[in-house]
This record gives sequence, structure tokens and C-alpha cells, in this order.
Amino acid sequence: MNVVNMKNHFLCVLCFFCAEAIASGTDQLKAFVADTHSARAGFSQTVVGKSGRKPQQSLGNFMFSRPGKFRWTYVKPYSQLIVGDGEKLWVYDQDMNQVSVKKLGSALGSSPAALLAGDNAMEKNFFLKDGGSTDGLEWVEATPKEKEGSFERVRLGFKENLPRVMEVHDNFGQTTTLTFSQFERNPVLATGVFRFVPPKGADVVGE
Repeated sequence: MNVVNMKNHFLCVLCFFCAEAIASGTDQLKAFVADTHSARAGFSQTVVGKSGRKPQQSLGNFMFSRPGKFRWTYVKPYSQLIVGDGEKLWVYDQDMNQVSVKKLGSALGSSPAALLAGDNAMEKNFFLKDGGSTDGLEWVEATPKEKEGSFERVRLGFKENLPRVMEVHDNFGQTTTLTFSQFERNPVLATGVFRFVPPKGADVVGE
């Protein structure tokens, strides 16, 4: 390879890495949805109310399989399990031994969970715009097109095409921040993890 070709090759490689480094939040969200068919991660959650009271903190883990199947488990400071099996949404409060259930239907499409576990038709339900670069993350802001939902907007911070932080701003001035850890892309997940059978004796409320 002569000097000119070596220089051109180096410039191509350099441009490739530069393009990867400056990929916008919107581009990284779309790449994540296109390339991630299942996932597993831990999370820490902080909820800050409009009144400025002491933040509520919790820990847990989640997994999902596109489209529409997910398992969200809170382990601290209380135990709660949320399962979407593709048809129904189950919420199990272990302390109260109570299960609530409702049809998942099209509701997932316009919920914050759709940005992680939904299909790739995000722009059907959300207005997307780049949120700039902060704290080493590229941000994207998603605003629901349907105004009757419970939240105002969602901000997602990405690095290397993986979500690292999710902020949900609801219509009551409350902000829920989820920080993800040990994010695994496309792990093999047993199909049984997305099934839920109410425990014997549990009070089942809903459909």
C-alpha cells in the first residue's frame, strides 16, 4: 500500500470512528430497537415529586422480548412483579398478595415501556427529537402523540447504542429516573419467564 492509499485508508477509518462517536440519541434509539430483540439488565430507580420531598428509591431487574413481552421485578425496598405476556399486563404485589390484570392491547405502544420493549413503529406513537449530549450520553426525547396518557415526555440517554438512563416526566410534575446496569443485548430467555399464574390464594382484581 503506497503512502497516498495508506492516508486515505486512515482517513476512512478515522471518519468511521468519528461517525460512531457522534451518533445522535435518535439514531442510537433506532439502532437499539432494530438490533436488540431481547435484553436483560438491572436498574436503580429514583422518583422525585413536584413538592421536592425526599426521593423514593428502589432496585430491581428486568428482561424483555420483542414485541410486547417483558418482566419487571422490584426487589427493594418492596417486592413487586410486573409481567407483560403480549396479551395481558399482570401486576403482583407480594406483600398484599394481590394481583391486578388488564389487557395489554394497544396501550403498550404509547407507554414508556414501548421505547424499550415495543416494536419498531415508535414514530407512530411518539414525536422524537435529539436531546443533545450530557454526561457522556447522547439523549433523545420522546413525546407521546396521544395526549390522554399519564406522562408528558420521556428522555433516554444512550451510549454505544444501549440505553443507560431513562427519565419519565409524568403529568403531575413527578420525575422517575431509571439507571440501567449490566445491560445484556439479545440473551437467550426462557419463554416461561413471560408467563404469569396468580399464586394460590391471591386476590385477583381486573379482567
